[in-house]
Amino acid sequence: MTKRAAVAFFYDEDGVVDKYMLHLLRSMKEHVDYQVFVSNGPLSKESELSLVDIVDDVIIRKNENFDVWAYKEGIEHIGYDRLKQFDELILYNHTFYGPIFPFSEMFDKMGTLLVDFWGISIHGKLDPNPFTNTGILPAHINSHFIAVRHPLLSSKAFKHYWDEMEPINSYNDSVLKHESRFTKHFADLGYSFDAYVKLEDYGSPYPVFIDIAETIENRSPILKRRIFFHTPLFHDNQAIDLPRALRIIEAESDYDTDLIWENISRTTKPRELSANAGLLKILPKDSAIKKPSKLRIAVCAHVYYVDLLPELLAFANNISGKFDFICTTDSEDKKILIEKALGKEMAIARFDVRMVEENRGRDMSALFITCRDIFLEDRYDLVCRLHTKKSPQVGQTQSLIFKRHLLENLLYSKGYVSELTRMFEQNSNIGMAYPPAIHIGYSTLGNGWFANKPTVEQIMLDLDIHVPLDDDTPVAPYGTMFWFRPDALKKLFEHKWKWGDFNAEPDHVDGGLAHGLERSMSYVAADSRFITMQVMNPDQAAFSYGLLEYKLQTLLAHAPRVHFLGVEGFMKSWKAAGHPTVRWGLKTTGKEFLLAFKRSLLYRFPRLFYVLRPLYRLGRSTAKVLHIR
Repeated sequence: MTKRAAVAFFYDEDGVVDKYMLHLLRSMKEHVDYQVFVSNGPLSKESELSLVDIVDDVIIRKNENFDVWAYKEGIEHIGYDRLKQFDELILYNHTFYGPIFPFSEMFDKMGTLLVDFWGISIHGKLDPNPFTNTGILPAHINSHFIAVRHPLLSSKAFKHYWDEMEPINSYNDSVLKHESRFTKHFADLGYSFDAYVKLEDYGSPYPVFIDIAETIENRSPILKRRIFFHTPLFHDNQAIDLPRALRIIEAESDYDTDLIWENISRTTKPRELSANAGLLKILPKDSAIKKPSKLRIAVCAHVYYVDLLPELLAFANNISGKFDFICTTDSEDKKILIEKALGKEMAIARFDVRMVEENRGRDMSALFITCRDIFLEDRYDLVCRLHTKKSPQVGQTQSLIFKRHLLENLLYSKGYVSELTRMFEQNSNIGMAYPPAIHIGYSTLGNGWFANKPTVEQIMLDLDIHVPLDDDTPVAPYGTMFWFRPDALKKLFEHKWKWGDFNAEPDHVDGGLAHGLERSMSYVAADSRFITMQVMNPDQAAFSYGLLEYKLQTLLAHAPRVHFLGVEGFMKSWKAAGHPTVRWGLKTTGKEFLLAFKRSLLYRFPRLFYVLRPLYRLGRSTAKVLHIR
């Protein structure tokens, strides 16, 4: 029987060891006799205690020299003499979820191979090296999992490798000085290696990332964490199909995907997560579901325009079975009218109509102040938040299309709502659901923060939330109609907002607390380990997608003929330069010409750019000497 030691490297900015890592450690414990856990940075008390019964030793070190020196310190903690007692040393880290399929399958297969070291996966050779733009990045075992056997494990060469390891000051250093070096270094010394996921079986240089669906289909035991938060434009460029991989895991694996969502929700920008993992559901108009949901459901509506209440009730009646109706309004006269209307509704089990103290903050203050006590109690599993929407600040057509976008994607039909509520029943990790950002008639895409990001940053600070914010357009319930679990927004209900925190009427403007709360909710939910789903009905989806595709292709028709990553690069450069409208020509300055030429080469012909870069630098130097501007 193989006797193994393991060094598990871990890093989390908040010092939290999530359940996915505990599960990974327990799964590895079944195959190793001694396990050291090395954390770069302090751990929370709860996290440190959670490790006691899983690993043999815990090392907490400064967050320096990345994973490389964490491995080095773990090896030195075990001791080179003691390592001779083990058949294998495993160096692995926190950068993947697993085992998606049992580690026993992998260990059994690799145990039949007569090699000196091995890994789960190999990254293929790249020319030029993308980290230096020159030379070759050699093929190498990915450092997220490397197993070392005798005689390499007990060799002087192995000890010398770690003793002479240079300081690691960046991610690039980690790749160049260790990950891409380790395999070639020892292979050149005559040691043999192999990998469980065979590079030659796939079409890319990095199968466990780029060919993720295919590797999972072939029972790879790991799912890389970075695939959830890497730039979606890279996924697009490489045609990475993470949603398919997740469907295969759900269908073929016993791995609990809640472990993924619990961790990735609090550590990833929601828009990147939504794009990469496909967190948009097109739900059917009709459904085979016959029984009402078992969830305790309420509709919570702010009714400022009483004449629009029948519209809300008509949509709310698409909820199967009985539900409660919680309502806020701003006057006693309106309250009487609303109570009279609600009393006639057969589907409403009970209703509660409340008056707000002020109309500052409108539907947002009504929810988080007037209804605070309701949602801090364990009354409801799921709530549909609505309000009477007229949007008088925009044209009537824009207002109507926005309202339909919200109501029809939340409560389209009885079958649609049945499918939506079942989605919440079957997925306890979903905390919110609402339509995607409106883009028809509105310039939301790319500009969704408007003037609200500083307000959201302050809310995050006040609530002690560390979920990373999206760069340009947040994932948010624009128009403030949405489905939510009260637990997902608990921190917003717990905070004692005051009426004076909100802008006085009529200054309900961007930058105020109400708009900040609108854009903060998905981040608050993520902090509580819930993900946000975006939902659409087929008719709205067809209309939205068709126009979105047309707008995009029209824009790209005027862009250089490069992949979207290249277009983004051009647009970034253009924005950084202040969106100049100068064209190439005789009036272009020497400096502008060189810069434009450089960018054109870089994004259209990157390999040629790196070949010609010395000439570019020479031209720039000459321009300086000749005072060309």
